[in-house]
Amino acid sequence: MGTTEDDTAAERLRTLATHYIEPARTGTGIRGPRPTEARPPLNVNIVSHMAASVAEVIDRARADAPHAGHAPAVPDGIYQWWRDNTQHLDAEKRQARETVIYRQGLEHALAMGDHKVIRRHPCPACGCFGLFWRSTVGRAACSNLDCTDPLGLSRTWNLARLAHEHIAREFARTKRATI
Repeated sequence: MGTTEDDTAAERLRTLATHYIEPARTGTGIRGPRPTEARPPLNVNIVSHMAASVAEVIDRARADAPHAGHAPAVPDGIYQWWRDNTQHLDAEKRQARETVIYRQGLEHALAMGDHKVIRRHPCPACGCFGLFWRSTVGRAACSNLDCTDPLGLSRTWNLARLAHEHIAREFARTKRATI
């Protein structure tokens, strides 16, 4: 369980590190006045996102396995390191670990501008596959007109909830397959 999620999260983190650190070129191509300050040589938002993701994994791994070895120097190896050092956990904690890894994979994809990863998830309330990413609020929203909250607004879900629902389905499917 979790190899594909881990590979996806690690692959997305590797892609962030190799292709999205440089700041995007903006502008219309029309020359204007020269800026008075130089642009940073890297995309600070991506770097801070990556650092926060790695720090979260290290903190959680150390909480579950205080005697875990050194974290890998390469960020994309962090997920396998966490998994290797927490094999002894019970099923509930393994599921929580996989949920964090999957959530971070979604965060990496959104940081790269890939909003399609949200569409693959059913709405936790109505079950339809009509979710879309609302970047203004940082949540996935259901497009089903009947799926509204008490105020009549579309229901929205954070990435942690989508990851929890997805991994819970995966664990339930795995458990059913082994019975």
